[in-house]
Amino acid sequence: MSAPLFLVDHLPEPDTGTLTGPEGHHAATVQRLRVGESVLLGDGRGGLASAVVTAVGRGTLDFLVQKRWYRPPPDPRLVVVQGIAKGDRGELAVQVMSEVGVDAVVPWQAARSVARWPAGDRGDKAHRRWRDTAREAAKQARRAWLPVVEPVVTTPAAVALVGRAGLALVLHEEAEPALSTVDLPASGDIVVVVGPEGGIAPEELAAFVAAGAVTVRLGQTVLRTSTAGVAALAVLSARMGRW
Repeated sequence: MSAPLFLVDHLPEPDTGTLTGPEGHHAATVQRLRVGESVLLGDGRGGLASAVVTAVGRGTLDFLVQKRWYRPPPDPRLVVVQGIAKGDRGELAVQVMSEVGVDAVVPWQAARSVARWPAGDRGDKAHRRWRDTAREAAKQARRAWLPVVEPVVTTPAAVALVGRAGLALVLHEEAEPALSTVDLPASGDIVVVVGPEGGIAPEELAAFVAAGAVTVRLGQTVLRTSTAGVAALAVLSARMGRW
């Protein structure tokens, strides 16, 4: 089993340090790591280090760094504009997309979104849940770069995002071309638009296409909003050589 990843604000200089706070508690109390075991440290911005545990306290863990390295940011980036879904389906989508390799998630308040993120505490709380879900899933996957969860957008802002993309793809069951056949750019953002449970409204679809998006299908079946983005990321990751 690979060493668990713990996130730090900055990789330690010199080569010794201590995990405290939630990460220290998780390492010492939840995972019960012991002296001599290996851990992986990451700053979420490409910096990684392998280390060995030198001491364990109550909610703290001391370590000695053995090796450092850096992974450059991904290019092209994979960005998913995810229609807000009811219940925990949105968080499920964020969790699995973060494990698979999404680089940024943009919550989209679509016309047919049943759930709403109103301005204020309620909307902020929903956004924090998505952000925390992405962080924990990225840790589980041992990712060097944490995915970004952007603030919620309405359709006009989502359309503007599509217009700036190197390639924008809208998943739609009535599309003719398959995702596996679309030419991919060498760099820039590849934006994938995933509708909510009720689908993408005709006027939204028209606006995305007018902004330069290509409608594509994943296959002959219709996937849930919580799984469509994951499937698209898997196809793109294989085509891009990430997998």
